[in-house]
Amino acid sequence: MSKLVFPDQFVWGTATASYQIEGGVREGGRGPSIWDAVCYTPGRVLNMDNGDVACDHFHRFKDDISLMKELGLKAYRFSLAWPRIIPAGFGDVNEQGVAFYSELIDCLLDAGITPWVTLYHWDLPLVLQTEFDGLINPDFPDWFAAYADVCFDRFGDRVKNWITLNEPWCSSVLGYGIGVHAPCRKMDTAEAYMAAHQLLRGHGKAVQLYRSKYQSQAGSIGITNNCDWREPLTDAITDQAAAQRSLEFFLGWFCDPIYKGDYPQVMRDMVGDRLPKFTDADKAMIKGSSDFFGLNHYTTMLASEPTEQVVERNIAGNGGISEDQNVTLTEDPSWQKTDMDWNVVPWGSAKLLKWIDERYDHPPIYVTENGCAYDVPVIDGVCDDPQRLDFFKSYLTAMHGAIADGVDLRGYFAWSFMDNFEWSWGYTKRFGLVHTDYSTQQRIVKNSMKWYSQVVQSNAIAE
Repeated sequence: MSKLVFPDQFVWGTATASYQIEGGVREGGRGPSIWDAVCYTPGRVLNMDNGDVACDHFHRFKDDISLMKELGLKAYRFSLAWPRIIPAGFGDVNEQGVAFYSELIDCLLDAGITPWVTLYHWDLPLVLQTEFDGLINPDFPDWFAAYADVCFDRFGDRVKNWITLNEPWCSSVLGYGIGVHAPCRKMDTAEAYMAAHQLLRGHGKAVQLYRSKYQSQAGSIGITNNCDWREPLTDAITDQAAAQRSLEFFLGWFCDPIYKGDYPQVMRDMVGDRLPKFTDADKAMIKGSSDFFGLNHYTTMLASEPTEQVVERNIAGNGGISEDQNVTLTEDPSWQKTDMDWNVVPWGSAKLLKWIDERYDHPPIYVTENGCAYDVPVIDGVCDDPQRLDFFKSYLTAMHGAIADGVDLRGYFAWSFMDNFEWSWGYTKRFGLVHTDYSTQQRIVKNSMKWYSQVVQSNAIAE
């Protein structure tokens, strides 16, 4: 049997986020987050689901880490809950929250699992939103850097892999442009651009602090952005330009300032004065502010030049602010879909990795999320999920091909370690490699995880 072998020292792991798994929202001194508020607002989350208990990881993390060790996982990407560490967003530190994460980190290290820590995965302290307008406030970078400072100080002796922000596109567009994610604002697309701007400034400020104050910790720090591939509908020059424009509005928006020093010119041209401007100091602070390229990737859409101006605001294919980028997004009817109605297109991942490699001068890349939602029942203690197994095998095979073509891909984190709270979808979507029974909190390892465990331990895919 032949094998596709990955590079030596390739990082293999799974990923989660604090609000999606922890629970314990009123325990251990934790303050409320914007997602706590949204979950209790009628009509925002399916079935009025919430993260009050979630996977009860707050109480069960030792057992969860034992399971990770048993499965041979090498790394674990998780996020810290800002309201658990600094409940009001700034000011007093909650020592109980620090102790919780400190014990979790120690437990991972004792199990031989490398922690990859995300500072912000969407659960903003509620006070910052209700009293200070959250992400659109120009003071956000100062609050975020002060929070990051506490995390670096308390955990940086053991954590050597930091991610500042998870998917600022989602925080901006879904939170402020379309309003389907917390804080559920959809007043004006200008707010989405402002939220993105302050998030990038916050990222830059946290990295600047880490590099200047915590050099002795000898860690690395970066940012994770999400992007789907945009394949031109036809070979026409106009469709190729539409696909490129869509990628620049999606990924270039957040990565061009880091790798090139400013937003893409096409955004300047099409968004105009609603797109904020960086000061020279901002540009200097943000450019070069990521030691690696963190990528969350799930799906692919076809892009084409519209036959008429796009005017409807939507998230077709998780794409961009549609009326500004002026791109029509469609899909091939032959493509399979996940329970999220996302297209399964493995070759799109390889094309996106190559696009990143070329545009940003061959950065080291880590796929910090990739996965699929399928609801498969547990029968006689077994969760047989061949669709998920095939998804991971096909995407990893495509990514291996990108490595063979010269892309510097250094790691892969499957989303998600276990079924959890899927934001506005509540508990109706299951992305986990481990099945969570929400009534009993029993964990059942899915067949896809058993397969992935073999890949991790052998550093290879058996063809």
